[in-house]
Amino acid sequence: MPQWNRPAVGLAATLSACVLLLTACSGDSGGGGSDDTITIGVSLPLTGDFSEPGKGVQRGYEAWAESVNADGGLLGREVELKILDDQSNADRVVQDYEALIAQDQVDLVFGPFSTRLVVPSARVASEYGMLFVEPAGAAAEVFDQGFENLFYAAPAIADDHYNHLAEHILSLPEGERPQTVAVAAMDDPFAQGTAYGLRDKLAEAGLDVLVDEVYPPNTTDFSSIAAKISDSGADVVIGGTQYQDAVNLIVALQQLDYQPQLAAFSTAPTNPEFSAAIGERTEGILAPTGYTPEAPWPSNVEFVERYTETHGNPPAEDEANAFTTGQVVAAAVEAVGCAEQGECQQQLIDWLRENEVETVVGPLSWDDRGRPQSAHMIQQYVDGGIRIVLPADAAEAEFLHPKPEW
Repeated sequence: MPQWNRPAVGLAATLSACVLLLTACSGDSGGGGSDDTITIGVSLPLTGDFSEPGKGVQRGYEAWAESVNADGGLLGREVELKILDDQSNADRVVQDYEALIAQDQVDLVFGPFSTRLVVPSARVASEYGMLFVEPAGAAAEVFDQGFENLFYAAPAIADDHYNHLAEHILSLPEGERPQTVAVAAMDDPFAQGTAYGLRDKLAEAGLDVLVDEVYPPNTTDFSSIAAKISDSGADVVIGGTQYQDAVNLIVALQQLDYQPQLAAFSTAPTNPEFSAAIGERTEGILAPTGYTPEAPWPSNVEFVERYTETHGNPPAEDEANAFTTGQVVAAAVEAVGCAEQGECQQQLIDWLRENEVETVVGPLSWDDRGRPQSAHMIQQYVDGGIRIVLPADAAEAEFLHPKPEW
């Protein structure tokens, strides 16, 4: 795999990234690029409901392309990203991948953000026989579609994100173990998958689910849901969330002075902007993560150093999973020795089915549905910073239970 072992160079000098929003880049009349470039097509939610994490994925893809080009490219050819804005819309993402593959004749494609966008775009890629590695479609339904071309570039699928937390809660002495649960989840397969995976494991062990709410993705007023949770007095609150919805829900719960023993929210707490949005009352908040900047994997050490130099802060999980997507595709391309539409795509797919890839989130391998064969860690805000607390052999800090008041 290419490694970041060259002097730092500016993004403009090393990355030929063509970011398309509503119109085509000037001077580009289509086609997969010259013989000297490998063009990779991507559609991302740069506006709309998923724009915050979508922009994180964009940063991760661009960081990967910069690193590859600084190291001589793929197969000795420069990588060019062609990125479209799907506006967080499933119909638009289908149009985007149709255009990228059929009209622009890109050589490779990377997946978008969100299960809602991954499933329809993977279907387009499958129809064209394209390898489809994606960074953010973790819901179980992604892997129940029969896709033979899809690989998820993270350690575990959504339903299993909280496995370590569930095991820890259920291992507590009976007098310390929470007894009741409240759940609020966005109407989104990934968000619900993470929340319901934990909810169901706790319910099966005898904890009572007192509140179980679902809300539309565009919800901004969480006062009524927060009131139901607060009135229930549940020991554990679980949020199946993306970003802004988690911020709004947590603020609403804090305003009601609801004080759970444990508070777990997917995605949002790992975002660099989360602490500023919540203020100083993040202590004890939990989130699953497939990534930590402190991971000792060689490519991650270089990734964090270079990303931090460019952006002023270390990468978050969305950036890391996007970078991982690039690493996975690059490993297959370098091993097989090709990167173009046609028979090459099946060769890339077949190689990934049989091999393990070293990435910034650790070594990855997949089953026949494209599900990764690893597990997520659990992070918690401890002493003002987010730290790995589970599993014990990866812990950077002691698990806080009960959580401090917020």
